[in-house]
Amino acid sequence: MAKNPYTLLGLKKGASDDEISKAFRKLSKKYHPDVSDAPNAAERFKEISAAYSLLSDPDLRRQYDSGRVDEQGNQKAPDFGGFGGGQNPFGGMGGGGFRTRSSGPGASDDMSDLFSQLFGMNMGAQTGGFDRRAYTQPRKGADIAYKLKLDFMDAVRGTTKRMIGKDGKTLNVRIPAGVKSGQTLRVKGKGQPGTQGGPRGDAKVEITVREHSHLRRDGNDLHMRLPIALQEAVLGGKVTVPTPSGDVRLTIPAGTAGGTKFRMKGKGVKGGNLYVKAEIEVPKGDAALTEWATAHPATDPESLRKDLLD
Repeated sequence: MAKNPYTLLGLKKGASDDEISKAFRKLSKKYHPDVSDAPNAAERFKEISAAYSLLSDPDLRRQYDSGRVDEQGNQKAPDFGGFGGGQNPFGGMGGGGFRTRSSGPGASDDMSDLFSQLFGMNMGAQTGGFDRRAYTQPRKGADIAYKLKLDFMDAVRGTTKRMIGKDGKTLNVRIPAGVKSGQTLRVKGKGQPGTQGGPRGDAKVEITVREHSHLRRDGNDLHMRLPIALQEAVLGGKVTVPTPSGDVRLTIPAGTAGGTKFRMKGKGVKGGNLYVKAEIEVPKGDAALTEWATAHPATDPESLRKDLLD
C-alpha cells in the first residue's frame, strides 16, 4: 500500500510549497543513493521523490487532497466492472499516474533544479519527477575534503604525510616537491564508497605552507637571509650555506657590505635559483671593537641614508 506523501516528507496537510521543497531537500541529502550508506536509501529515495512529485504539482495535490486521486496519482474512479476496482480507466497519466515532465526549452522542472543544486546532477527527461536511472547506474562516491599545514622545507623538498580522517581512518599523502599554499592534492579512491558498484570517490587535500624565518619563495626562486660574522665580512672567506639540496660552500669577498646578494644557480625549488643576502652580525659587548669604533669615527654617515626613498 502506498504511503501518505505528507507523512513521507514529515509534513502536515496544510504545508506550504516552500515547506514541501525544504522537506524534500533535507530528505534528499539524507537518502540519495550517491551520498547515503543506508541499506534502504534507494527505496526511501524513491518514496520521497514520488511524494514530492505529487505534492509539488498544484493540480495533482488538489486532486489528492480532495480524494480524487490516490497516493500514486491514480484516479479514484467508480467500479466500472471491466476495469477492475481501483484501476485508472482513463489512462494517459504516465507511470504510476505521475506526469512525464519535459526538461526541454521553455519547460519548468522543479525536480531538475533541486537535484542540480543538491548534487550537481543533470536530470534530463524525467518520469514521476526524477530520473530513475540516476540511482540504478553505477556512480562514483563523493570526494572527501581535507586540510593540511606543511612546514616550509617539507613543501620545498617534498615528503609523505599521514593524516587521520574524521572517521578515524589513516590517509597517506605524498607531497610532491615544490607544492604551494592553496594547491589541492588528489588521492584517488580514498573518498566515500560508490553506489551500484561504482568506484570510491577521492580525497582532496588543500595545502597551506607555513612561513620560514630566513627563507622566502618567489615562484621557483628562494631568497635567504644569511647571517655572517663581522670578521667574515671584513676579512672574507668561505661560509657554509644550507640549501634544499644540501650544504654548499660560498665565498664571501673581503670587505663585503651588509645587504650584498649572491646568486646560487639551481639551488632553489625544482631548478630555481637561491639568492643569498648577507646580514652582518655585530658582536655586542666587545671592548676591542668599541675602542676601534671610538678611535675611527664614521665619515659623514648621514650620506649613507639620504637617498633611500629616491
